[in-house]
Amino acid sequence: MAEWSANVVQTINPGEAIVFTDNPVPCNLGLVRHRDGTGNFLLSGSRGCPCSASANYFVDFGANIAIPTGETVGEISLAITVDGASIPASEMIVTPAAVEEYSNVSRAINVPIWRGCCQTVTVQNTSDIPISVQNANIVFDRPDLR
Repeated sequence: MAEWSANVVQTINPGEAIVFTDNPVPCNLGLVRHRDGTGNFLLSGSRGCPCSASANYFVDFGANIAIPTGETVGEISLAITVDGASIPASEMIVTPAAVEEYSNVSRAINVPIWRGCCQTVTVQNTSDIPISVQNANIVFDRPDLR
């Protein structure tokens, strides 16, 4: 299991990913790698070398989101993406009644990573406007490693 978080309020533009800054539970096996200063996580489909097994990751995400001051009230959303493609079942949608009114969103999905491959997972703003994100947290777990 590996966990990252970002507690400070971030403004995430449409199509951009949440930047995770803290790593309270690191992945000591090297199967989940994070590039500092980004929202990119590289997940490995192997259990070591040579690449001989595929893997299913359980990805669990949660955050508080709001419409920033100066934007028009309407629907806002985030989604978990794999290699830049949004996973439809992971989309989290809320419609706050006012700007700066936070709502909690969360989603947990299984993400298969193919044998011998690595794929990038992010959480992106799928809205048409910027959104504020606070107290974001993401956990990656592989049941086959317990």
